[in-house]
Amino acid sequence: MSLDAQAAKLLEMTANSNAPALIAGTVAESRAGFAALTEMVGIEAPAPRSIREVQIPGPGGAIRTLVITPDTPTTGPRPILIYYHGGGWVIGSPETYRAEACYYAAKADCIVLVPDYRLAPEHPFPAAPLDCYAVLEWAAANAGQIGADGSRIAVGGDSAGGNLAAVVSQMTRDRKGPPIALQLLIYPATRMGANTASYRDCGEGYFLTATAMTWVFNQYLRKPEDWDNTLASPLLASDFAGLAPALVMTAGFDPLRDEGAEYADRLTAAGVPVEYICYRNQIHGFVSMAGAIDEGRQFLDQAAAALRKAFHA
Repeated sequence: MSLDAQAAKLLEMTANSNAPALIAGTVAESRAGFAALTEMVGIEAPAPRSIREVQIPGPGGAIRTLVITPDTPTTGPRPILIYYHGGGWVIGSPETYRAEACYYAAKADCIVLVPDYRLAPEHPFPAAPLDCYAVLEWAAANAGQIGADGSRIAVGGDSAGGNLAAVVSQMTRDRKGPPIALQLLIYPATRMGANTASYRDCGEGYFLTATAMTWVFNQYLRKPEDWDNTLASPLLASDFAGLAPALVMTAGFDPLRDEGAEYADRLTAAGVPVEYICYRNQIHGFVSMAGAIDEGRQFLDQAAAALRKAFHA
């Protein structure tokens, strides 16, 4: 494998700048740094018809959620994508992923919900997955309020958001909750504290580091038993049968590569329809850098096509 030239240039620029590491200093500093990065290198998306906020009842209080409606003609209620933002369960927000969400809304012709689920360390595990599942239940029961079709819902996310999408997919199967048309898992974390070849080979120098992952794990997981809980580590589930069809994407120069690939393999072995893609020359986070990395936009278009297909199956 050889590193994508645009990704390599971005890494070089970052290394030569005076900017602190993505995960460095305080939680507040890390959140601010991540927001600044996504603003600088994120994609420019088509303007939606509207972006509004709804307050969704959750187990810890109201969950502020962006509702993004595309500016395209429609003859009826649109399907829904619930997009769980990334950021290691500690950083990130609906605003840092707003451009990507607007892109999905326009290209997949769906209404996108981006929940502001509770973050660690203020709200450690299992606050995030419980919030994310509550949003799925609300979307299915209240779709009419947002001009949507509650029978056609996909869940997705990247990194920690991919973890949460996988967890919610297992939760709704096990709880006999709302059916899911597609789980869109973008370089997902599937095993807390994984010890894989990709962690050893790509743990330094490729944007996401093994040190950063240890930092977010320690913010998110407060009890020893949390690490092996399937609401945190969906790869440890005993049964993968009956889960929603999946699009799983990994990046070649990403510590999370191997656990994402293994998750796709487990789904396939259980008879779940899976499309697996590895962007072999890419780094973790490249989709959020689609304004600077062409393959980021390429994947966004692939994912939007998969969503359209799933919504109209």
